Amino acid sequence: MKKMLLAVALISSTFLFSCKSGGGDPKAVLSSFFDALSKKDIEAARKLATDDSKQMLDMIQMGMNMSKDSKDNKETEKYDKANMEFGEPKIEGDKATIAVKEKKSGESLNYTLKKVNGEWKVAFDKSSVMSMGMDKLNEKGVDAGEAVDKAMEELKNVDMDSLKMGMEEGMKVLDSVNKANK
Repeated sequence: MKKMLLAVALISSTFLFSCKSGGGDPKAVLSSFFDALSKKDIEAARKLATDDSKQMLDMIQMGMNMSKDSKDNKETEKYDKANMEFGEPKIEGDKATIAVKEKKSGESLNYTLKKVNGEWKVAFDKSSVMSMGMDKLNEKGVDAGEAVDKAMEELKNVDMDSLKMGMEEGMKVLDSVNKANK
């Protein structure tokens, strides 16, 4: 389930593009968030995300760091705005949902934003990412029901700090191997 969560987070980030930012426009905030990710500017992305999104952004940053040395690095291509379409925000109080469609595949994901201190912030936390995954399963006609409920319970018990530490240790080992091969 942990692998599925990470995969949903990384795959979902491929379906977005950039435009101007604005705290009063959820669509602009979401676009700027993924523009920052396309530039591998995690700090800028953090400023546009809810505080609860920190752990997911840490994981994305680790993934970007791992792919940094790859000869086949296509990180920035994932965010090409020519391949994406933003839907119009559906605002309900302090929550907005925006569908983002990848033109080639026709696949779309619904992203959630929340108002924090009067400004829209991208909700890219574990719960929001899992919700996107469940929406996608439902869209595909998969009755996840009990399995998803069980997975959500297990996800609540995931120690993201331990996972982060393990990934950092793995990065150190990979760096050592890369240095040894050079």
